[in-house]
Amino acid sequence: MVGLRLVHLIENHSDELVEDFLSGIALSPRTRGLQKVPPEELRARLYEVLRHFSEWLLTKTDRDIEQRYVELGMRRAHQGVPLADFCWALVMVKENIWHFLNRQAFAHNPVELYGEMEFLRLLDQFFDRALYYVAQGYEQALRSAPQTSAAHAAD
Repeated sequence: MVGLRLVHLIENHSDELVEDFLSGIALSPRTRGLQKVPPEELRARLYEVLRHFSEWLLTKTDRDIEQRYVELGMRRAHQGVPLADFCWALVMVKENIWHFLNRQAFAHNPVELYGEMEFLRLLDQFFDRALYYVAQGYEQALRSAPQTSAAHAAD
């Protein structure tokens, strides 16, 4: 059993985690570029993932993550958010989850400990893939940008 208690904690406290994240990015000089994104859009996107975190970790495929995060990377690139700022925001989400879980009670027996270790591995794997696919989305957006500019210049 993959640390389901931890997954449910995240899902049940997704509102709190989202608000902590929004407060953190508002204060961080490393995420200034995210000010170009409406806060409600950031809130909705993050809430959607955290509220259904068990699906993202346990049932979504690599292809699902790729599709979601390439699209998101392209969107942020079109919004003018620097890639580094968006990557740092993803790191902040992961760190907020870690801090939240550290405040909670952890395993009381070896079986729970194994499940929680497996959960932490899946958590890292999810965010590593999200970062990779976000960067892919940015690259796709950059490749398509010159073509769009050239097409407009011909008009």
